[in-house]
Amino acid sequence: MGSWVHCSISSVLLIVVLFINKGNGQIEKCDFFQGSWVLDATYPLYNTTSCPFIQREFNCEKNGRPDQTYLKYRWQPHGCNLARLDGRKMLQAMKGKSIMFVGDSLSRNQWGSLVCLLYSSVPRARYTVTTLADVSTFTFTDYEVKVSVHRSVFLVDVVKENMGRILKLDSIEGSKLWRGVDTLIFNTWHWWNRRGITQPWDYIEVGGLIFKDMDRVAAFEKALETWAGWVDTNVDPTKSRVFFQGISPSHYNGTDWREPNVKTCLGQKQPVFGSIYPGGLPPALTVLKKVLSKIEKPVTLLDVTNLSLLRKDGHPSIYGLGGRTMDCSHWCLAGVPDTWNQIFYNYLNYS
Repeated sequence: MGSWVHCSISSVLLIVVLFINKGNGQIEKCDFFQGSWVLDATYPLYNTTSCPFIQREFNCEKNGRPDQTYLKYRWQPHGCNLARLDGRKMLQAMKGKSIMFVGDSLSRNQWGSLVCLLYSSVPRARYTVTTLADVSTFTFTDYEVKVSVHRSVFLVDVVKENMGRILKLDSIEGSKLWRGVDTLIFNTWHWWNRRGITQPWDYIEVGGLIFKDMDRVAAFEKALETWAGWVDTNVDPTKSRVFFQGISPSHYNGTDWREPNVKTCLGQKQPVFGSIYPGGLPPALTVLKKVLSKIEKPVTLLDVTNLSLLRKDGHPSIYGLGGRTMDCSHWCLAGVPDTWNQIFYNYLNYS
């Protein structure tokens, strides 16, 4: 077993580094998020045969992506090793418990990855799949483990009223679906800069005032503060654990990875090598860490932004929804979200 080391800014428990007992009396300090991508012949951890549940928009191999090398990369932290996710062990440890991903389609991306990692470890296990409104649940009935995803793209509420659809930065009524869940993994950012016909609201309400629009990063921060207030008020750390996925990046501008003539991720066949992304980190990550620094209850940040930025090759591009769209935001499965879940598993395993 390992023990937590808490990197605190104010009262937050931003869990960044673990000390791992290697079993031979040696203690290994591990920052899971600093490292590089290396080829590994044992990857991928599953495929379309061993996991028939991969959603179409993430199933790049089945959708005709011709290259295979993107499937073979493993994340290697500096100076330590991640334990490979053992699905059977995880299900046994979580017996009778529930996991819920909450957020946008990047949460669904990570949810689909975890379902595949678990199912491919116990392919003969009985299961059920249900969808009710905005919640989809994969239940491993032999283990009584529920793995759910709740679509809540802003975490706060969008409410239809007479004047139109209102994004209410102070309201989080959708949280009633999160109560009683043993492990929660939150995410939001992907939709905050949507405009035009893809923007799913008409007005923003905050502090009792209505705005036609406002600075989107400021709105994002206010929504996170509302969510943080919900965590502090409602989460009992003795019964539930809370994670935040971090900011999942997109790759639409080759200048960020020193290919200025490249405008999409199409045709990218290898990661950015090394440990530092030339284009730097997105400002939203700074905002997220600022809000997390003020939370009183323990929240673990899965700080996957940098390691994901390095994977410009990991997106569906035209091999998602039948070539109709250029998708450089979501991730192929198998692929990068498997690493997010492997790190998530290591936190569960060593805590």
